Amino acid sequence: MPFRALSVHPRFRLGAVVVLGFLALALAFSARAALGLAMPVWERELGWSRGFVSGVAAVGLVVMACVAPWAGALVDRHGPRKVLVPGLAAVALGCVGVAGAERPWQFVLAYAGLASIGFGIVATHVVATAVARMTAGRRGLATGVATSGSTAGQFVLVPLIAALLAVASWRWGFLGIAMGAALLAMLALPILAVPAVARQGDRSRPPFAAELRFLAAQPTFHLLFWSFLICGFTSTGVIETHLLPYAALCGFAPMPGAVAYGVLSLVNMLGMMGAGWLTDRMNRPLLLAVIYAGRAVTFLLLLHVGDSYPALLLFAAAFGAVDYATVPVTASLVASHLGLRVMGLAMGVISAGHAAGGAAGALLGGWVFDHAAGYAWLWWGSLLAALVAAGLAAMIRMPALRAGTDAVPVD
Repeated sequence: MPFRALSVHPRFRLGAVVVLGFLALALAFSARAALGLAMPVWERELGWSRGFVSGVAAVGLVVMACVAPWAGALVDRHGPRKVLVPGLAAVALGCVGVAGAERPWQFVLAYAGLASIGFGIVATHVVATAVARMTAGRRGLATGVATSGSTAGQFVLVPLIAALLAVASWRWGFLGIAMGAALLAMLALPILAVPAVARQGDRSRPPFAAELRFLAAQPTFHLLFWSFLICGFTSTGVIETHLLPYAALCGFAPMPGAVAYGVLSLVNMLGMMGAGWLTDRMNRPLLLAVIYAGRAVTFLLLLHVGDSYPALLLFAAAFGAVDYATVPVTASLVASHLGLRVMGLAMGVISAGHAAGGAAGALLGGWVFDHAAGYAWLWWGSLLAALVAAGLAAMIRMPALRAGTDAVPVD
C-alpha cells in the first residue's frame, strides 16, 4: 500500500523532516565513529591489526566520495524519500554485517561495501537538500539544526555505544545502530511522502552530463567547491584524525584528550545551529569568509597549547564553533546561487571534494609527523589553507538567483 503525504501544516512537515535528518545523520556518523571504539577490541579478539581496520575505513571514505554526487543527483530527480530510505536500509544492513563479521573479508564487504554506500547517501548534503525542498523561504536555521545531527551523534550516541562495549559486546553496539537505522527508515516512508517546493512538475530534466556542465560553468560553484575541499582538509583530515595524537604528544592522557574532543563536538553542534540562524539574517558570503578566517585563528591557539590543558580546551571550544558551521551556509549559497533543481548534485560534488580534502589532510598529517617529529608545520599549513578558503568565500557575490530558480537549461 503506498504511503500518502502527511495531512499536517507545512511547518510541522518541515519540523518532521528536520528531526528525521538530525537522527539519520546522528546514526550514520555514530556508526563511523564506532569504528575507532571497536578497533582495540578487534585487535584483541579477532587479531585484526589497526592498519587493516584503518585501511578499510579509508576505502569506505573513497566509496562515500564516489556515492555522494550520485546520491545528490537522485534527490534532485526523485526526491529525498527514494534516497534516504534505501540509504538508511544500507546503513542498517551494513551494521548487521559488521556485527556478525568473523573474518576480514566479511568486515570489508559489510563496512566498506554496504555501510559506506549508506554513509554516502545518509550525508549532510542529502539532508540539506531534503530540508531545502520543504520550504521556499528562509531555510538556514532548519538546515543548521538538521545537519547538526552529524556532530550530535558523536556527542550523545558514541558514549552509549562505548557503554554497550563495556557491559556487553561490540557486536551489540553495531546491532543497536542497525535497529535504529531500520526503525528510522520505516518512519521516513510516511514523513518524506510529502510534496516539495522544488518539484518541477512533468517537465523533463536535462541529462546528468548537462547538469555537470552547467555547474562547471558557474564561478560560484568553483568557489564553493574549493573552499569546501579546504574545509575537509582542515577539519576531517587534520583535526579529526590528528588532534588526539597531538594531545598525547603534548603529554595529555587519553581521557583528558577525549573530554576535549567532547567539548569540540558539543560546541560544534551549537555552532551549526548558530550559523544556520545567522545564514537567514546576514550577508552569507561574508559569514562564510568569517567562519574560515576564524578557523585560521584557532590554529594559532593550537600552536601554543604546549602542556596547558586549559589551552587545549580553549582550542576545542573555539574550533568547534567554526567546524561544521560551514555546512548550512554553503548549502544555502548552493540553493540561492545555483538553484534548487541541481542542489543535490551540486552539494554531492562539493561534499566529494570535502572527503578528498579530508583524505589529503589525514595523509599529509601523518607524513609531516613522520618527517618532522611534530605537528607544527601541519598547523601552519592548515592556518594558511583556511585563510585561502576565507578569500574564496569572500569572492562570492550577492545578489544571486532567487531560491528555487530553475537555473539549469534543458539540452
